[in-house]
Amino acid sequence: MTTVPAQHALPSYLNAEDLGPWGVYLQQIDRVTPHLGSLSRWVETLKRPKRILTVDVPIERDDGSIAHYEGYRVQHNMSRGPGKGGVRFHQDVTLSEVMALSAWMTVKNAAVNVPYGGAKGGIRVDPKTLSRGELQRLTRRYTSEISLIIGPNKDIPAPDVNTNEQVMAWMMDSYAMIEGNLSTGVVTGKPISLGGSLGRREATGRGVFVVGREAAAKRGVAIAGARVTVQGFGNVGGVAATMFAEAGSKVVAVQDHTATVVHQGGLDIARLHKHVAETGGVAGFPGAEAVLDRDAFWDVESDILIPAALEQQITAANAQRIRTKIILEGANGPTTPEADDILTDKDVLIVPDVLANAGGVTVSYFEWVQDFSSFFWTEDEINARLTRIMQDAFNAVWTVAQDKKVTLRTATFILACTRVLQAREVRGLYP
Repeated sequence: MTTVPAQHALPSYLNAEDLGPWGVYLQQIDRVTPHLGSLSRWVETLKRPKRILTVDVPIERDDGSIAHYEGYRVQHNMSRGPGKGGVRFHQDVTLSEVMALSAWMTVKNAAVNVPYGGAKGGIRVDPKTLSRGELQRLTRRYTSEISLIIGPNKDIPAPDVNTNEQVMAWMMDSYAMIEGNLSTGVVTGKPISLGGSLGRREATGRGVFVVGREAAAKRGVAIAGARVTVQGFGNVGGVAATMFAEAGSKVVAVQDHTATVVHQGGLDIARLHKHVAETGGVAGFPGAEAVLDRDAFWDVESDILIPAALEQQITAANAQRIRTKIILEGANGPTTPEADDILTDKDVLIVPDVLANAGGVTVSYFEWVQDFSSFFWTEDEINARLTRIMQDAFNAVWTVAQDKKVTLRTATFILACTRVLQAREVRGLYP
């Protein structure tokens, strides 16, 4: 349960006794505020989303019944450009979660200096309970309901938890039918055949690897031979695991929703990907020397830990047990502020989500630019540009952290919030 400090004035639609992820975000803003100087007069801007749209998403099920689902699109801040952020389909989606995710997108986009504000969307649904036809109808209805606030120059959705290229294609087509013209830049993460970008699927995991390599160099940890543990084996964790393994690291433990598999000599990541593709999860992988219960994952010793699943996985309850040197946050909001403090006291270097997993939105930006120009880059060009942007962002954050004697998370927020609030101040208030 996350409660709010007394100094925050809360909107009526939130419960002060249990703020969820939004409460975590507010605590992070409190930590950065003393470092904002004269810009702190604008800090309340960051504590209030610009726009929140709650929608009813009715569809006809395959059996003829009518089902209703709760949907959201939150635009947190658009001082630096149009909104940008994913859409997730998950049964536990809440307004607090979508608000926090949109705010972290504001920070993330500013941290890597792409010209976007922060936004996020979601539907409270378990997509595994829907047929492909029902999923398409849900996506198209949701798109129609939020179409009044999205657009290539207004707010650009992208894939997130349980959404993919196909969902983006349905969203793009639905928007085209509503507007009466094809605008490929309305979403990113599309299929290549519809204006998607090469390298987009791997971008978030690749970004995690790039900043991980930079962090390891700062901490004197050799990537070759480093022991890596990964929670989550999807587009982020799976790609990061592959890249670390290819660089000579030993991925000693992987956890997903089915099991935790361990091999102290290093799991065969290529074989594990094949097994997951065939069975749907890491459970039953014949290349594991041990299978642990879910909570025991945090006891596996490593040099680099990559939480790449859902929010609030590392808490005060398990942080003391974690034995690692570097944490790379592939997921959004995986570490609570209390756990942050515990791990910092243990001298664990945490590369925060708003920096570590920014590779995805960076290549989404590349896709958006390519769609506007109808001129597409090679995958090598995309990967080289992504690597340069992630390295530059990490080094800028590292410099702030050293100068201010703060954590990388607070340093990232200082850098990003300064950029956002400078834009807010220069633009002023209208009217």
